[in-house]
Amino acid sequence: MHILLVASAFNSLTQRVHVELRDRGHTVAVELAVSDDRLRDAVRRFEPELIVAPMLRTALPRDIWSAHTCLVVHPGPVGDRGPSSLDWAIHEGATRWGVTVLQADEEMDAGDVWASADFSVPQVGKSDLYRNEVSDAALKAVLLALDRFASGTYTPRPQDGASATGRTRPYFRQELRRIDWRSDSTQTVLRKLRAADSHPGVLDELAGGEWFLHGGHPEDRLRGRPGDLLATRAGAICRATADGAVWIPELRARRRPGAPAPFKLPAVLALGDRLPPLPDAPVPADASGRRGTWTDIRYEETGAVGHLMFSFPGGAMSTAQCTRLLDAYRSACSRPTSVLVLGGGRDFFSNGIHLNVIEAAADPAEESWANINAMNDLVEAVLTTTDRLVVAAVGGNAAAGGAMLALAADEVWCRRGCVLNPHYRLMGLSGSEYWTLTLPRRVGPEAAERLVREALPLGTEAAERIGLVDRTIACPSEDFAGEAVRLAARLASSDAVRARIARKKTALERQEAVKPLAAHRQEELAAMRSIFFDPDAPHHALRRAFVRKQPTVRTPHGTGGGEHGRGPVRAAAAPDRDVTTTAALAHLPGPAAC
Repeated sequence: MHILLVASAFNSLTQRVHVELRDRGHTVAVELAVSDDRLRDAVRRFEPELIVAPMLRTALPRDIWSAHTCLVVHPGPVGDRGPSSLDWAIHEGATRWGVTVLQADEEMDAGDVWASADFSVPQVGKSDLYRNEVSDAALKAVLLALDRFASGTYTPRPQDGASATGRTRPYFRQELRRIDWRSDSTQTVLRKLRAADSHPGVLDELAGGEWFLHGGHPEDRLRGRPGDLLATRAGAICRATADGAVWIPELRARRRPGAPAPFKLPAVLALGDRLPPLPDAPVPADASGRRGTWTDIRYEETGAVGHLMFSFPGGAMSTAQCTRLLDAYRSACSRPTSVLVLGGGRDFFSNGIHLNVIEAAADPAEESWANINAMNDLVEAVLTTTDRLVVAAVGGNAAAGGAMLALAADEVWCRRGCVLNPHYRLMGLSGSEYWTLTLPRRVGPEAAERLVREALPLGTEAAERIGLVDRTIACPSEDFAGEAVRLAARLASSDAVRARIARKKTALERQEAVKPLAAHRQEELAAMRSIFFDPDAPHHALRRAFVRKQPTVRTPHGTGGGEHGRGPVRAAAAPDRDVTTTAALAHLPGPAAC
């Protein structure tokens, strides 16, 4: 089927629908909803049998939806309407929610229903929920709607008279999000923070300034006067509530008239000199599982299996985060285990270096250089581990250097539904993290060259088919970590595990004789350094546009021009090959990484 995807951004859900439809043999094109005339032109040239809108902030033109069947994905149950569905669901403590695929109509979210799917709502942030439970339900509903449309016999049902669990809700304004630190309980504060974690944040006053608070996690021991800052940990700040305390990982300054758009940063870095003297309250990685508190790195051990979990906001890994994770990795490697599971969180695995921290640095080139070297140190440690098997457990999306971190492991296990972007060039970078070794080693030189050249997202089924990953695990996000550890325990108990470990040292020595790791690193970093320290390199403009959320004005780069996966990708508009355009950023799944 010829399907045109229309979206306000090539975000994680649009990418997932894109790769899943391609993998099922459909011919797919993508057009960003940046203007009605552009959409009309795309429809005329592509002549789609069906239009699907996975993420749409504005209404489709009447002349398009009246002439073509247009299916719109709404992240709410049947009957729910409005632009803040997930915000309301989290704010009101909903335990069940849904996704509806409806036909575009005169009124937003009011069209006839083609399919719906519901899901349990865990206590996580909105963006985490969107990339996991919402994404799973949306794909299920979209595929059902496509089957019904293809049958030619299904009649979508009107929402009027349906047993709706939703209702029309207004935009969730900052007035509704405001935290009263003197009276709001920890659970109330967490609901407000989680309902706004990635966007728009909760506007608040802190350290003599106005800030948007991003993210929220409970603290089990620290206490103080409500509203006071109590401690720091891993770049986050702890703030007292009426009956406890919460950790806030990131802040974004409120924009001042005429000033550049501020962006999210680790809270301690954002506050800078405004931060009062506070104690640091670290939690050892191997003790965090016994605490009801937040930390971004955890280690657990089950028999012969070690599990090193990490979860960084947006999947971005700063120099400091890479260094701390490397320290934790080395500590995990000192334990008497035969299999080490790396990752396994329910959201992003990793998206590589931290572009926001780099953009905020006094010298972005120097910070880029420090960050990419810290990332390389971590990847090198994984590549040179010869006394145990390392499994990368990719429970969420991964891109660029984060994808290459996974490829450094002996085996890569992905939760089914993850989206991988194993490339760099949409940010104007040549790539690092030993990709010139690990990517061709897994998929072959020709496929590796095609992946980095086409710079397209890849679904887990296609990734397994070409050898990029070893196993896909079909399970809910909540169950992935446990399932990965269970499978790792089975691997650790197998008769072949000792022989495999013994062969690792020989294989590394053989690789070093052909081309040492140091040579790969030197060549890759030489190219990266020339980009970082060249003020005229396109990368700097791309980074600034990405970090400061400058609007996309063109269809995503690379959604046309050839075969990818099982189904061809056709362009609704002429493919834009200029990586200096902001549109290239639409492919990047993480908010602050590369």
